[in-house]
Amino acid sequence: MENKTFGFSSELTLQPFVISPGGKYPIFFLGIVIYFWGISCNLTLLTLIILKRNLHKPMYFILINLPFNDLIGISAMLPKVLSDIVTETNKIYYPLCVLQAFLLHMYGGGILFILAAMSVDRYVAICMPLRYTSLMTPRVVICIISLVWGLDFVLIVSLFSLQTRLPRCKSVIMNVFCDNPSLLKITCGNMAVNNIIGLFNTAIMQAVSVSVQVYSYVKILIMCLVTRKSEAKTKAVNTCVAQLVILMIFEVVGTFTILSHRLENVSADLQRIMGMLIFLVPPLLNPIVYGLYTSEIRTTLLRVLKNRVPL
Repeated sequence: MENKTFGFSSELTLQPFVISPGGKYPIFFLGIVIYFWGISCNLTLLTLIILKRNLHKPMYFILINLPFNDLIGISAMLPKVLSDIVTETNKIYYPLCVLQAFLLHMYGGGILFILAAMSVDRYVAICMPLRYTSLMTPRVVICIISLVWGLDFVLIVSLFSLQTRLPRCKSVIMNVFCDNPSLLKITCGNMAVNNIIGLFNTAIMQAVSVSVQVYSYVKILIMCLVTRKSEAKTKAVNTCVAQLVILMIFEVVGTFTILSHRLENVSADLQRIMGMLIFLVPPLLNPIVYGLYTSEIRTTLLRVLKNRVPL
């Protein structure tokens, strides 16, 4: 352990991947392809919702937050990792490290809260169809979106504000990117409060998101079983399956990432790759899932491509 405390302008060293000389550039170019694919897919979905009037509905105004959040997640993590692979510098200044960690944690909480908001919209649309217009007004939609980002921001700020009370006595981040656990490992002093707040915030995010979604989808399932209208059942399945798929993808990847750090005999590189998946898999799959399962978005996109006209 180094004895001195590093200033806010000090350089930190990120733990690099162990890559053979011949594998550096193939991995870099593969990463570039993955990054631009994720960016283009999410920007397409974002632009489609913004510019096409038939998608100017409460459901899609809430959905638009998902590709925006995905752009934050993949852009905050992947470019820096790819740059370090090809340049072999693996250096980052402390303020940029904190910023990267903050954005990545905002992304993680954002997914959970956005999916919860989308499930509420689907619950109102399917279980209260006659009251949907009066309930999901523009003002209500704005309040829901503000609550999503406001709650996410407050929880993450409260987590990172505790970092300022601890002195730093190390300069090596034991990961290929910065996150809150990695930042805690380079600090000295009593970290009990930080760990408690971190666990509390994670529990709050999961409890709020999962409970809201479970309630909404159970109600929707009951409605599907009670109603005799096949159209209503089809609508319920088509509008809810995308949210459920995305939730399962996020939870499975997140759980797998956590388990990779708990299992013995797991290589450090594999652990780092698993840590990256949570910021890669949802941004890559979310636009595809919505393009496949949301008929209105799929039809609008196909019409744009067929006519070869600007969005």
